[in-house]
Amino acid sequence: SYPFLGEIQVSGLTVGQLEEKITQGLQGDYLVNPNVSVSVAEYRQFYIHGEVVKPGSFAYLPGLTLRKAIALAGGFTERASRSKMYVIRDGVQHGNNQGRQIGIDEELLPGDIVTIEQSFF
Repeated sequence: SYPFLGEIQVSGLTVGQLEEKITQGLQGDYLVNPNVSVSVAEYRQFYIHGEVVKPGSFAYLPGLTLRKAIALAGGFTERASRSKMYVIRDGVQHGNNQGRQIGIDEELLPGDIVTIEQSFF
């Protein structure tokens, strides 16, 4: 909810796109040359489970990679697979319950659910 504009749909918008949307809404009727700045106060947490030392939910920060997420979770357990790592992402459908396989340096998003599988060797 935003003063003068009411409810604004922001899902799927970048920070820049939201700034533009609010600026356009305020321009003309309310303000001559509005200067709008939007910042994200808090991101949704991401989740990591499976073969990590401390599975659970963690605060998301921009630029978070799977490698950094594993470090936040205390690292791999001794039985962790270094190749069977999966992510389930909000709004993305996968043909299986595991999610999509990802690499160690792939970037994560807020709300991602990461699974580190067990290695057989």
